[in-house]
Amino acid sequence: MTQSFTLAIVGSSFGLNGFVKIRSLSDETNHLAALKNVILRQDGKEKQYNIEDIKLSNDKSWISIKFEGINSPEQAKTLTGAELIADRAFAAPLKEGEYYIEDLKGLKLVDSDSTKEKEEEIVGYITDIIEGGNGFVAEIRLNSGETRFIPFRKEFLGEINIQEGKASLLEKWILE
Repeated sequence: MTQSFTLAIVGSSFGLNGFVKIRSLSDETNHLAALKNVILRQDGKEKQYNIEDIKLSNDKSWISIKFEGINSPEQAKTLTGAELIADRAFAAPLKEGEYYIEDLKGLKLVDSDSTKEKEEEIVGYITDIIEGGNGFVAEIRLNSGETRFIPFRKEFLGEINIQEGKASLLEKWILE
């Protein structure tokens, strides 16, 4: 399982002291309030930053962070667009039936009909989960090397077992 996640994106500078607004990728902010240090990834480079101060908005819909060594709006602006990466412990808590996208990447996609036989048929691998207009879509790399997209819905994907590294495909025709 992935031990660190991109939790947020750094937005615009905020105020005169080097704060930046943070856009949480989970739309939740409470879990970010305990951060002490993070890695910022920008333009393919990563740099660790200690956090000097964190402020939640009154309605907790957004958060602003002051990174150590960033003391002006001009310095803060240079961080705009950076990915905020932190340990799994600081990720938004999951509800029943929810998964971290990073944990789904790389899972074997197994034909559910084959599990009744002696050997599971691996039809491909989940390479990504993408937010679509009507929900999430799983990107699947088939054994042939081709890519297919299927709705990430219980009608098509059955049991997901992160520990065993596999997901069950209920309707094989969806890959045609």
